[in-house]
Amino acid sequence: MNHSITPEKLQPLDSHISQEHEHDEQANSLFGFIVFLLSESIIFLSFFAGYIIYKTTTVDWLPPGVSGLEIKEPAINTVILVSSSFVIYIAEQFLERHNLWGFRIFLLATMAMGTYFLMGQGVEWSGLEFGFNSGVFGGMFYLLTGFHGLHVLTGILLQGIMLGRSFIPGNYDTGHFGIMATSLFWHFVDVIWIILFILIYLWQ
Repeated sequence: MNHSITPEKLQPLDSHISQEHEHDEQANSLFGFIVFLLSESIIFLSFFAGYIIYKTTTVDWLPPGVSGLEIKEPAINTVILVSSSFVIYIAEQFLERHNLWGFRIFLLATMAMGTYFLMGQGVEWSGLEFGFNSGVFGGMFYLLTGFHGLHVLTGILLQGIMLGRSFIPGNYDTGHFGIMATSLFWHFVDVIWIILFILIYLWQ
């Protein structure tokens, strides 16, 4: 009796091992990405703590001649940025259903909303009556909003990369870790901005 193992018999085992290896790689990548987000959170939390300490201990907190910040336009920008989290979630859902055009449209919409936010921040900066060297408040304001703006720009660039990858045939057939990580980063950026908006604009 011939008990030899043919290549056809080995193929399912090889495929199973390959899938397990790919799953382990994605799990390791996800763990590393979560550690990255935690490290970013610590940086922002240290900035928040510094802002709160300075605000509660500084006598003349606002720069001379400044009575407060305009809240209307930043509030609109906040609504747009936070809403973009729902838009990128819809893009993910389209990708899960292998609808690439739906994914592209909603990812482009997310990028447009993020770009609008950055432009709104730029317009706000250009109209402010104080600069980076205008006391502790001026330094903290530009540091916090600027550092967050850098993260928004990074998120937009990552989304652009994910959009470009959708035009590579079969690129998203085996997994969506890239877009999942990009989406998590974008949600993180939105949550950070909500905290910033409360600290800087609502708590004046």
